[in-house]
Amino acid sequence: MTMINRIDRAIDMTGRIVKGIAAEHMSAPTPCREWDLRELLNHLVGGMNIFAAQLQGLTPVRDHHDDWLGTDPQGAYAEAAELDRAAWHRPDALERPVRLGFGEVPGPMAAVIHLTELVVHGVDLAVAIGQEGLVDDRLCAEMLTIMHEMGLESFRVPGMFGPEVEVPADAPAHRRMLAYVGRA
Repeated sequence: MTMINRIDRAIDMTGRIVKGIAAEHMSAPTPCREWDLRELLNHLVGGMNIFAAQLQGLTPVRDHHDDWLGTDPQGAYAEAAELDRAAWHRPDALERPVRLGFGEVPGPMAAVIHLTELVVHGVDLAVAIGQEGLVDDRLCAEMLTIMHEMGLESFRVPGMFGPEVEVPADAPAHRRMLAYVGRA
């Protein structure tokens, strides 16, 4: 399975979850304690738009923390998903460096970082709205393997990942993944 295929699966999984978000969910807490559901979804949609622009050699039209959702969060996600998917499917997508908040990274590393954002935050959204049944646990298991191989210790800082939380070894993959990044 290629990284681009995994990104596609993550976009699809999160899209199914986003379709289930109702207006009353927007202020719900999420496993990502810094953000309520609207803030988390806005962060995710903003990131997708920014990655899409960067992969095309363009300057993003807004800052990551601007309002990307407007009055139609599902529509904003769908539009971002289309742009994001198209950008990652460009023949040179993995050859182009991507500028992130902490500096420029090679395309393959940007793909791993983006996949992490999509999968972890997609699961955060599913947990927040009580729709864990929509989570792609196989993808979460693959993501957890990638995270273990990379090592996240240098990313265990406030605002990124917290200390690993203990969960039963037989917990579903998405719960083990959330525990690994410091969410309960």
